[in-house]
Amino acid sequence: MLEELKAEVYKANMDLPKYGLVTFTWGNVSGIDRESGYFVIKPSGVEYDKLQVEDMVVVDLDGNKIEGRYNPSSDTLTHIELYKRYTEIGAIVHTHSRMAVTWSATGKNIPNYNTTHSDYFYGDILCARSLTKEEIEEAYEKNTGLVIIETLDENNINPMHNPGILCTNHGPFTWGKDANTAVHNSVVLEEVAIMAFNSELLSKDIKPAPSYIVNKHFMRKHGPNAYYGQ
Repeated sequence: MLEELKAEVYKANMDLPKYGLVTFTWGNVSGIDRESGYFVIKPSGVEYDKLQVEDMVVVDLDGNKIEGRYNPSSDTLTHIELYKRYTEIGAIVHTHSRMAVTWSATGKNIPNYNTTHSDYFYGDILCARSLTKEEIEEAYEKNTGLVIIETLDENNINPMHNPGILCTNHGPFTWGKDANTAVHNSVVLEEVAIMAFNSELLSKDIKPAPSYIVNKHFMRKHGPNAYYGQ
């Protein structure tokens, strides 16, 4: 079932250690087949060097395991909430990459300081609030998804224009039209987090990039008249 999607999601999961985004088993990628309503996700706690394509788990949007010998990722319910709310999302990545987690621990947004950031994220990378004790005890993973949605909606964010977010005291989630794009956005988020951190170290008076630079760089790559690339 969904063999092509399994192969795509497997490769994307294997790209996480390749790009230095995960340590041990601290990460996962999923990808959804909108026609069937099923998605494929990494199994929980399986080491990357032991992971095989056939280990990918098929799950429905009610959280039922449809196929697979392992349990799905512990973050499955977070992925479900995002897939249900934003039908344009085709894949989701969660990691504990170092600098993104560092920013997450502060509860601060990552300001848009440069064109690298602007090429992928149309504005600051937001940091969602901490979950309350009650939200954690009630349904931690589901409420993680809901607080991401709350943050995007309250700030009128188009998720495809800002394809990633930080969760306070936790780490980053990114997404995209497919698994490869979602991983690409995760790599960019980590790099941008490093750049912003270093920029603030060098200058306490640093200002965000002017809006006309942000607009130019984002729109030339993602706008209706985009001309970047072949």
